[in-house]
Amino acid sequence: MSLPTLRQILELPAFAGAELLSGQERLDGYITWVHVAEVLDVARLLSGGELLLSTGLELARTTPEARVAYVRTLAEVGVGGLCLELVQWLQELPPEMLQTARMLQFPILVFRHEVRFAELTRAAHERILHPGAFEEEPLLKSLLEALIETGRDKRFVERHLGALLRLPSRPKSTLLATLEALLASQFNIAETARKLGVRRQSIYYRLEQLRGMLGDIESPERRLGLWIALELLKR
Repeated sequence: MSLPTLRQILELPAFAGAELLSGQERLDGYITWVHVAEVLDVARLLSGGELLLSTGLELARTTPEARVAYVRTLAEVGVGGLCLELVQWLQELPPEMLQTARMLQFPILVFRHEVRFAELTRAAHERILHPGAFEEEPLLKSLLEALIETGRDKRFVERHLGALLRLPSRPKSTLLATLEALLASQFNIAETARKLGVRRQSIYYRLEQLRGMLGDIESPERRLGLWIALELLKR
């Protein structure tokens, strides 16, 4: 698999409006995955090459020294870049973070308007997982077409979403939309709540409903199956 560079990720339409403040020297570094993360000790969970997305919630609450340490640890583990939304919690990148990032040649990019992290991760992951077919066809298009052409699409949807599809119209549409938003945000509760315009507690409640009706929904294999089934429903 040919991984995209940070430069190529920033060329995606979903990233239009992103402003690169530091790390221009690292634009040709490869991006292995995209994560939404607010916690400051996220570096211990990473393996290098990731692009992090954050609203800056915890960065706004902590000290300048902790913000410097945050940037340093990300650079030390080989993170590919940090993308911050400068809207709610931070309106400007703290100067100590910018200074540290420039000294370490660590890429920090910012959005000065609200963006949907789910759309950013979806676009980037499509580019990462399907480099050869990126320009020609949407994510999973050939697989979806194969299921439809062989007549296995309805059985596939029933296997993965049958319990939801038998619900009355209103709860069915609510839970299907919640499931799709959870998958798109990698089960980030805050991002899902923001996308759907509801409180986090509502998402926690719906997640328990989904688990009760569908069983395991968080393993990589199950997520893929659910994502394909949701796409088939749109056809």
